[in-house]
Amino acid sequence: MKKSSIVSTILLLTLFLINLNAQYEFDKNKLDDYLDQLEKNNKAMLGVVITKGEKLIYENYIGFSSIKDNTPSSNLIKFRIGSITKMFTATIIFQLIEEGRLTLDTKLSKFYPKIPNSTEITISDLLSHRSGIHNFTSDKEYLQYMTYKKSKEEMLELITNLKPDFQPNEKAVYSNSNYLLLGYIIEEITNLPYQQELEKRITTKLNLLDTYYGNKIDTKRNEAFSYKFHEGEWHVQPETDMSIPHGAGAIVSTPKDLTVFITSLFANKLISDSSLDQMKEINDGYGRGLLRFPFGDNFAYGYNGGIDGFVSNSAYFQNEKVAIAVLANGINYNFNDILIGILSIFFNVPFDIPDLAAKEIVLETKELKKYEGEFSSELLPLKITLKVEGDILYGQATGQSAFPLIPFSKTEFRFEKAGIIIEFSQDTEGKVQYHTFILKQAGGNFPYIRE
Repeated sequence: MKKSSIVSTILLLTLFLINLNAQYEFDKNKLDDYLDQLEKNNKAMLGVVITKGEKLIYENYIGFSSIKDNTPSSNLIKFRIGSITKMFTATIIFQLIEEGRLTLDTKLSKFYPKIPNSTEITISDLLSHRSGIHNFTSDKEYLQYMTYKKSKEEMLELITNLKPDFQPNEKAVYSNSNYLLLGYIIEEITNLPYQQELEKRITTKLNLLDTYYGNKIDTKRNEAFSYKFHEGEWHVQPETDMSIPHGAGAIVSTPKDLTVFITSLFANKLISDSSLDQMKEINDGYGRGLLRFPFGDNFAYGYNGGIDGFVSNSAYFQNEKVAIAVLANGINYNFNDILIGILSIFFNVPFDIPDLAAKEIVLETKELKKYEGEFSSELLPLKITLKVEGDILYGQATGQSAFPLIPFSKTEFRFEKAGIIIEFSQDTEGKVQYHTFILKQAGGNFPYIRE
């Protein structure tokens, strides 16, 4: 149920210099090779599906759904999709609005008057993260109860006792509490469990046989476990009890099902074009059940998710009618960079497969000191300061937090969490040129010179 985006913006970089190629004659072997390198170097376990309209363009799976059982990932495997669930919940809400059983202006107090500010919070506020209700998954107590079953009454009491973060409609801040409540509201209106409404209104209509409200992970149903890579091995992660995320993140699905769902959503098979337009309205970064992801001079609509060790993204390029779903049950690399790599190869944008087999090296503090300085670029307004603290070289862009730079050679430093590579040049004799480097991030190459 975590929040992310296709393009990492730690240094506020975007791909605005790239023109999206709308042709679909892409280098499939290169994309296969990229995923193969991710798998061989324990960087990811995931499934990828790309479609255009109803046509399958690309499909691939890497890693294992269960390491203990030695079960490789395949097109049979189902993943927890986390906050991508929110797209389904929002779709059902708009169906109820179209049926006249709800409006965007309906107040939360109609259903749950005990929640603070409920007389001011609207359905629209909940959909667009403008309610001010605190995100219950952000509290440290969440980690203590996340694996245990909770009743609807217990979760409502928990939400009711949360102190609001801000006044309704004052701004937008991501909160899983919003969609937990929306899932409950669906049940209040229909007098049926969320999972039955999901099946009746979406999965049965679209023949999504592998999409449903999750329960305890069951390998007999081809459901994947999630993993975290630590000390050279993948370690299975705890399972959130699915009674807790509910309409905010409890759905299980497959990459193929998600491309069918989002394509159908944009083809008005589930809601009207007017309702879709309201979902797509972006205010302070959030739509009503949709996010907008930039890529090149284009953008996609969709959502992303993170629950336990699962990380996911489902997006739709409306002009091209291209849908992509990437569902991972293990990530040991920057997920945004993986998405950028996949999309770059598919849209024929220049992309060099990184050396994923490279290993960290150790440089002495006196050697690291040679890289220190303040650097600027003619292509970016952000200056970058390199400074050694202890035995670690840190980078810090103007107005942003410092990040550690790990050496992989005397010329290459990485902050893999954000997909950042800083590469110094060498002269003809192989000596490092400490006064200049190339910043590589999100498909861009930006030269920097020491001031």
